[in-house]
Amino acid sequence: MSASVTTPGDSPWFSGHFPGDPILPGIAQLKMVVDLISASGRGRFSLTGLSRVKFRKIVRPDESLDIQVTCTDKEDQYIFRITSGEEEVCSGRMISTQNLK
Repeated sequence: MSASVTTPGDSPWFSGHFPGDPILPGIAQLKMVVDLISASGRGRFSLTGLSRVKFRKIVRPDESLDIQVTCTDKEDQYIFRITSGEEEVCSGRMISTQNLK
């Protein structure tokens, strides 16, 4: 699964994080990954855990991000990676419970 996104500067995600020097919070990046998995049509996704999550780059307003998600050999685990250009922004593993449709 993959997606490209850009978070506009007027997004509520930037409100208060941080005034005068806005950055996209890590929780917003994780939400983008959850949304991509949920939209995959594999059933309802319910996040139950995270592992090996690393935030490597600050994301500014209007920055383009590419999200890649790969299913692991375990049905309930996904490896994800967010990049901006050639730079890694965030990566890790999501663990879920899924209720198949």
